[in-house]
Amino acid sequence: MKGLVKLPNPFYSSMIKKLRELFKDIPVPYSPQELPALEVSDIVIDSRRVKQGDLFVAMRGGALDGHDYIEEAVTHGAAAVIGDQDFHRVTIRVPYIQVQDTRQALTWLAAGYYGWPARKLTVIGITGTDGKTTTANLIFEILKAAGIKSGLVSTLNAVIDDNILDTGFHVTTPDAHDLQGYLAQIVRAGLTHTVLETTSHGWAQHRVDACEFDIGVVTNITHEHLDQHGSYDNYRAAKARLFSSLERTLPKPQGNPRLAIINHDDQSYEFLDRFIKVNRVSYGLTSSADIYAEGVEFTPKGMRFNACSQRNNTQTPVTTRLLGLHNVSNCLAAFTTAVQGLKLPPEVAAMGISSLEAVPGRMEKIEMGQDFIAMVDFAHTPNALKVTLETSRKILDHSLSGVGTPRTKLEGQIKRIIVVFGSAGLRDEEKRRLMAETSTLLADLTILTAEDPRTESLDQILEDMAKGARSKGGREGETFWRVPDRGEAVRLAIKMAKPGDLVLCCGKGHEQSMCFGQREHLWDDRTAMRAALAEHLGIPGPAMPYLPTQDKQEKEWLPWR
Repeated sequence: MKGLVKLPNPFYSSMIKKLRELFKDIPVPYSPQELPALEVSDIVIDSRRVKQGDLFVAMRGGALDGHDYIEEAVTHGAAAVIGDQDFHRVTIRVPYIQVQDTRQALTWLAAGYYGWPARKLTVIGITGTDGKTTTANLIFEILKAAGIKSGLVSTLNAVIDDNILDTGFHVTTPDAHDLQGYLAQIVRAGLTHTVLETTSHGWAQHRVDACEFDIGVVTNITHEHLDQHGSYDNYRAAKARLFSSLERTLPKPQGNPRLAIINHDDQSYEFLDRFIKVNRVSYGLTSSADIYAEGVEFTPKGMRFNACSQRNNTQTPVTTRLLGLHNVSNCLAAFTTAVQGLKLPPEVAAMGISSLEAVPGRMEKIEMGQDFIAMVDFAHTPNALKVTLETSRKILDHSLSGVGTPRTKLEGQIKRIIVVFGSAGLRDEEKRRLMAETSTLLADLTILTAEDPRTESLDQILEDMAKGARSKGGREGETFWRVPDRGEAVRLAIKMAKPGDLVLCCGKGHEQSMCFGQREHLWDDRTAMRAALAEHLGIPGPAMPYLPTQDKQEKEWLPWR
């Protein structure tokens, strides 16, 4: 790779399009039907970025309404405006096109602006609560092992040819016009396939409607984002749109399998099995699935198992450097995508899986010469924390004291799991309790701390979590602690660690910032872990990143409280 490139906008250059052409093939109603013959130089959703000749799309957000900024956009040179307000409420000097949903219209307009790039690609979509990024990277490695030229757009970044494009701090699925820009770059780079990680928010907000998916993969659908979707059923329905979209994918010159790949072990399986109208295949940890794992073994360097096919009556040995049964599932999802969806040889799929060394921020080891294990993981849901802690126990079973020795003593000391995590503000409140309960049951010591409190009271978030810990027998000051500053929380965990223990910092993983109030502060758990270890060991290392909780007073970052 040539290196990480930070691009606020993925477009190579502005392309002139006729307004009529943009609306020619979009499957959403608009008015008026007769559009003026004018040229559009770009599609923009931020009025401050509008340039002469741009098409401004006025979208409603959580706090702002783009319709309030139409005049500003026109002043900056917008050639036309798209909105969802009635015509009589808008009096502007340029053409105004009304649609029912500007977010949905933006998706199709962006695809048209870039020449429908997804129709020139084989597009593999991944959705799920946990494991999306790992599964996407496994599939990407398999494609490389097969010699297939492919791109990747994930939570971590966009990988296009020799460039890695940073997609942002907390970005999951990019906005529709950015995403279509990435797909256009993938086409221009001469690539034929792309792996696209998609979220429930991306589907609910129509960001990926025009991606023309050929294969859809789900990892799992567990407790998460209920604050946004209202219920588990709504959350599941948002993710299921990946599979209904397969029905609408147009025929492609290269062919398109329109295949759904679902997790037989997950609670979503029965619903999806009934819901999906296209061909589907299942994967899982038991022989109830079409593709399943047999003989799973943990090794000092990872895991090995056989990927067995009910359909072909075959077994393929698979080794991976990843750990945990959840990663066996992720490997099976990738294997099934390659073998059943893309018709690649099973041996090539296994080769690709074995080549993935690690995914940044996913069970990532931090080593600075300490005599205990230190790791950072992205687990930020109850289910993810559960499987991460279960995997951590497996790691302890296979470290230092020898392979296969369950919770043995190292020089008279039981090896312990010490976990640091928080729960985000302005998000599902129930998971605060659930995560604290999970940690109390599965970890030895728990430190509750900040994790993107946003405009909520951090003290209240920590109290909600403490109640969950106490409900499962946790004793504050003995088995769990509340430490508002995340840097101090990591320092405390490192200080508590004894030889052979495992210190785990969860919730942020690869992310590069943390939100207090309405401001993002630069933050990386891996840097924080290295800083705390360096201090503990008395060796050179990075400085602990700054967070406003270091000032000890909440009023410093929430001045209105």
